Amino acid sequence: ARRALTLSESRFLYTVRWHMGPKVARDAPRINITFVTPDDGKKTVDAIVGESLLQTAQRHGMDLEGACEGVCACSTCHLILPMEFFDEIEEPSEDEEDMLDMAFGLTETSRLACQMIVEKEFEGKEILMPAATRNFYVDGHVPQPH
Repeated sequence: ARRALTLSESRFLYTVRWHMGPKVARDAPRINITFVTPDDGKKTVDAIVGESLLQTAQRHGMDLEGACEGVCACSTCHLILPMEFFDEIEEPSEDEEDMLDMAFGLTETSRLACQMIVEKEFEGKEILMPAATRNFYVDGHVPQPH
């Protein structure tokens, strides 16, 4: 009988895509991270270990769109990490790099929130939200998290 791959096993085989992010147990550990808004405001929020940063941001009403609903098919959840944080985490996949090429205000430490899964090591980190995003939807659709 075949068994399902664990998350850590699947990361080595292919890019994992979840509709609106992975499902996480309600009792999963929580950490604090801080989103820095374009106007230099700061909002520290609780992030659930195992969820995507897109899920974290949307759960706390942050202005982070995620037009593709978290499947790495746009760049509207673009975030900018401090260099030391960027250097500590896993490199982006080729799919993520392709989507980042479309991001407004791309930097060398840009990442997509839908592709960053919260880990305990993210505790206390600050993440910059860019001043704008580039959304290629023609109908003005803004998805609502569910």
